[in-house]
Amino acid sequence: MAQFAVIGLGRFGAAASLELIRMGHLVLGVDADSKIIEKYADKLSRTAIADASDGATIEELGLDHYDVVLVAIGENIQASLLCVVHLKTLGIQNVWVKASSHAQHLILSKLGVSRVIHPEEEMGVRVAQALSYPMVNDYIPIGNGEFVVEIRVSDRLDGKPLSSFLNGGRDMPEVLLIKHRSEAITHPPADHVVYAKDLLVLFGTLESLRALAPRLA
Repeated sequence: MAQFAVIGLGRFGAAASLELIRMGHLVLGVDADSKIIEKYADKLSRTAIADASDGATIEELGLDHYDVVLVAIGENIQASLLCVVHLKTLGIQNVWVKASSHAQHLILSKLGVSRVIHPEEEMGVRVAQALSYPMVNDYIPIGNGEFVVEIRVSDRLDGKPLSSFLNGGRDMPEVLLIKHRSEAITHPPADHVVYAKDLLVLFGTLESLRALAPRLA
């Protein structure tokens, strides 16, 4: 269980906060609007009414005790940037920030934040991936062009061994896990038989996963 502080409880910040709570983490929600704080007071671990662009207010929140501070302030770019400056001045290392423009992204990068998030763009990429590869349930980019993806086995592959669509070549994705009903099989052998609706968790480069996609359809 980790501790997160989310500054700005608009649609993005509130959704992130509630999902973190659902996952069992502790979440401090911060917003300047008392009505918003009242709305989420019973749903989050802690809430605070605060102007995040004020340095003294940021210092009083004790955000250095949190694992990550997510700055999710909406369209008020000035308030978002001031908040980040105050956080970095206080020596808070792990700061994630929602950006609404590439200019803001550039400034945030210069400020040394841990990650800049473009919610609309990132969701657009996920939608495009889902449209292009409908068998992909979810994916996680882990850097260097490598991904972990979750794929549901199609009816066409029902009763076939992994070797029928994974030839074991050096550039082929690696099967990390197969979920069959309530059973999880880690690092299965090439002759392991899969069934329709099984879940495969694969690891590989984007190029290798793209090359494999037509065989999984």
